[in-house]
Amino acid sequence: MKSAAGLAYRESRPADGPVALLVHGYPESSWMWAPLLDALADAGWRGVAPDLAGYGDSPPAPPGTWQRHVESLERFVAELGLAPVALVVHDWGGLIGLRWACDHPGAARALVITDTGFFPDGRWHGLADALRTPGTGEEFVDGMTREGFAAGLRAMATGMDDTAVDEYFKAFGDEPRRRGQLELYRSGEFAELAAYEGRLAALGVPALILWGSEDPFAPVAGAHRFAKELPGAELVVLDGVGHFVFDDAPRAANDAVVKFLRRLDA
Repeated sequence: MKSAAGLAYRESRPADGPVALLVHGYPESSWMWAPLLDALADAGWRGVAPDLAGYGDSPPAPPGTWQRHVESLERFVAELGLAPVALVVHDWGGLIGLRWACDHPGAARALVITDTGFFPDGRWHGLADALRTPGTGEEFVDGMTREGFAAGLRAMATGMDDTAVDEYFKAFGDEPRRRGQLELYRSGEFAELAAYEGRLAALGVPALILWGSEDPFAPVAGAHRFAKELPGAELVVLDGVGHFVFDDAPRAANDAVVKFLRRLDA
């Protein structure tokens, strides 16, 4: 894998094609985007998918806070000269990537928002609450084994094969990586997003909202809320699919993204 601004990344060709920046969620890595990168290449797009610090093949950069990840993404985009990009985000990648896009108007020419949140009245789900709780969070990350991790992922996502489990378990590879998960979940409050109300819509760019209908972590009501707040946004809900849409329904998810991006240059 290549590296820029301290982040490892995967990339699809052609190098001179329009750029899609793919930002993964927790506890994943750029591996989640591998099939989409192939689909983007076939469509003539250059896909660039970094591993966030402490995930995949990127080294940790303590503290692993929300703000630090936003700053890290900015350095990455600047070093590679990627902007303007079509920004594709999932889970925590949305909280990080959408914040970056709002802080840098013009850097994102389009948005693909999947199974995430960006609302000041948001609430943490049960696992997030556990990670945010002193003692409970430490017990969770310190006690996680590869076998337990695999069982947990496969209970939530049918598409997790052994390679995906191994790639995502890199987030538990050492003490700084495990602590970084706690630093991320404990570093911010949804209330901070009050300062961003209206700013996604103000970007004035095309948007695709892509969601799994059965997501227990970011319920599908959030997809409809994004669609309502972003004028002209396209909404695609994948029936019977949970949170990990690109792992569980890669063909349908990738087709929706590629069709949307092709229309940008039509």
